[in-house]
Amino acid sequence: MIMLHELNDPRLTGLPSITRVKVADDLSTADVYITVMGTPGQQTAALNALKHSAGLMRTKLTKQLTLRAAPYLSFHLDEDLKKELEMEAVLRKIELENQELDRQRAEAALAAGEALPVESAAPPVEAGPEAADSADAKPANPDTKPAQE
Repeated sequence: MIMLHELNDPRLTGLPSITRVKVADDLSTADVYITVMGTPGQQTAALNALKHSAGLMRTKLTKQLTLRAAPYLSFHLDEDLKKELEMEAVLRKIELENQELDRQRAEAALAAGEALPVESAAPPVEAGPEAADSADAKPANPDTKPAQE
């Protein structure tokens, strides 16, 4: 809230957002990672503005949180988020390419006259006089003897 409402620095354009904070075990320092929407120049300008106003924000934090001493703030651009977004874009591109390849393969199979494979629930059963004779000749259980007529 301090960044949005109480800092009147013209370099803070593009709505800076805090993505994560790493606080030291002894609460003496806090690494604040931010993202800023905009060009790399706007991001650098916003980062410099936040670094410049770190002391003011520390003072306001001490008063708002009723701390004896607030940690020293160190601001950094969050490169992890940028890497995640790039990786997501690559994965999305791969998925689209795979869908296109699948579509092309299906079209090629249809054009070649091949039917798409269809799985059946049971194997085909032979019907005919030979099948009936062979069924009578073999008993279902090899331990039992065929019935005599």
